[in-house]
Amino acid sequence: MKFQVFQEGKRVDEFPLCGVYLFGTDGIGVRRTKITFKNGVIECKKPSLETAGLALLWPVSGFGKVLLPTTCLPERKKPYNLNVEIARAKLMQIINKREDWSFFDTIAGLEDLSKEAQDLLIRAIQRISDAPVASQLADESLKKAMVFSEELAARHAESFFTARDKTHGFGRGCLGCRVDPVEMGNPTYVDSLLELFGFGIIPINWAQVEPEKGRFDFSAIDSCVDLLGKKKMVVGAGPLLRFSEDYLPKWLLESSPGFEKIRETAYQFISKVVARYSAFVHRWYVVSGLNALNHFGFNFEEVLEMTRAANMAVRAASNRGLKIVEICDPWGEYYAATPNSIPPLVYVDMVVQSGINFDAFGLQVRFGRNQSGMHIRDMMQISAMLDHFGPISKPLYITDVEVPSENSNGSYDGKVAGIWHEQWSQSCQGQWLEQFCRIALSKPFVDAVAYGNLVDTQDSTISHSGLLTEQLEPKESFQTLKRLRHRIFSR
Repeated sequence: MKFQVFQEGKRVDEFPLCGVYLFGTDGIGVRRTKITFKNGVIECKKPSLETAGLALLWPVSGFGKVLLPTTCLPERKKPYNLNVEIARAKLMQIINKREDWSFFDTIAGLEDLSKEAQDLLIRAIQRISDAPVASQLADESLKKAMVFSEELAARHAESFFTARDKTHGFGRGCLGCRVDPVEMGNPTYVDSLLELFGFGIIPINWAQVEPEKGRFDFSAIDSCVDLLGKKKMVVGAGPLLRFSEDYLPKWLLESSPGFEKIRETAYQFISKVVARYSAFVHRWYVVSGLNALNHFGFNFEEVLEMTRAANMAVRAASNRGLKIVEICDPWGEYYAATPNSIPPLVYVDMVVQSGINFDAFGLQVRFGRNQSGMHIRDMMQISAMLDHFGPISKPLYITDVEVPSENSNGSYDGKVAGIWHEQWSQSCQGQWLEQFCRIALSKPFVDAVAYGNLVDTQDSTISHSGLLTEQLEPKESFQTLKRLRHRIFSR
């Protein structure tokens, strides 16, 4: 498959391929692919002749730079016009979501925009033999379609958010944040935490809690549990298990254990932690990211068995508290390049079908970094992704939400990580966070949204993503979230 790339009606000589991957008709990433750019053309080589779509970070004039897909297309010798195919895919998504949402009412002030976008795409297809002209028409179509799609997602969310609010559908723990044990001794930090959030998630890192086999350091967790308990917050804790290298004890990594030994050791660790805090923790994030983070290379059956064993350990140690299985990178781009990984919804389905005893799924959502799963997406894509979890008979907890409040360098630069409407600023961060929370909490199956970190820290996944500066001064996003909280709870 080949795609011609145009900007302002001219074939481009340079085009950075950021977030690029191929996906099949089932939305799952295609493995063993090679995607290159040369002389204005993206060439995609894949192992089969099946139809596939291309997704990549794409500039949209007046809107930003977001990760967008094409539709699934058959192979052919003649290059496709990438500008046209991306515009076509966005308009198809709009039509499909209006159908899914049964949202056919006229949207005041926007219907003309929708019709103009459709008419421009039709004209682009009619002029497809004149590729530069077709690309310009497609760019104009996409520009209007992006504005319409986000407004459509916002209007749909507002109607359901308002309805849920009127029926008192939000609990006091619907807005939360992952706490920083280092800052918990600072009264300003704690006051800001209590001002915004009804629940806090205490981080648990196995590598830090059990630095040597059989020797445990619970001091940081103890202080957090004690403080949050006194403040009457809903307390979450975890992840109890996360199979990335930075969460695994060195003594376990160096011993090169087999699966049975790892499962037994993990079971013992979970049992000890849960027994210690069972009277205080309301939500246990039992296992996190096993769909994508699999340092030991567990096979399909072992991933499932580890998920089962972890939940059994929590249940055996305590009858209190929800057991949450957390998914990372919900779009699943990682599957195309990461061995021993499982597509998100495949993992979700197999956990549900296997009869594992757990209570809810968690979903990590981070944006603003040139890394798989973290490139900027538009709000309709986010809403559509959340809808995939609707038919599953389990509540959903959104965790570790992060977006930046200013542009940074390297992998955090908007040129390679993505831009939402404008260069990142405190104001832009606040607007994004308000729209995201409204969309997420408008879904009846979403019980809570938790932000990733309250204050800017050097080791955060997304640079400058805190709601407070390093000096603990509130950003505009803090005030925005405060107003949203006031709306929810001022009855």
